Amino acid sequence: MESMKQLNLLGAIVTLLFFTSVIGVFIGRLANAPTFGLYMGLFEFLLIIPVLYLLFTAPSHHRTTLYYVQLLLFIIWLVVELLLDYVYQLDFRSTRWLVIIYVMLFFSAAGGMLGIGSLAGKEWTIALVILFFVMAILAFVQRAITGM
Repeated sequence: MESMKQLNLLGAIVTLLFFTSVIGVFIGRLANAPTFGLYMGLFEFLLIIPVLYLLFTAPSHHRTTLYYVQLLLFIIWLVVELLLDYVYQLDFRSTRWLVIIYVMLFFSAAGGMLGIGSLAGKEWTIALVILFFVMAILAFVQRAITGM
């Protein structure tokens, strides 16, 4: 059985990889390199494996309800992203109210993962908060420039 410290470190690493891959998606869109963005997006889906592991090990470590909510928001966002962008390939980004709901879910998932990652300690929290802000700024910049 893994210790709580190891699981917290796993959560921080997953969060780091998530934020980094999202930054990659946004940079890919800004650089007009859709294939790069696609691969970064596909990588994000692989993160469901360690997130599910964190979810299923949570009961044995007596995690709080908030911990479950944070992980579930991320899983829900991944499923929504998969369905909208990859399975059904819907052009939902041109419908304002859908974009608003999507962005709210995305930032809820990202904020939740920031909470998960911050359990690994102060140093991780600082690094992840910086990446979160970079990601958030790029999200709005690339939306303004590309409309995606």
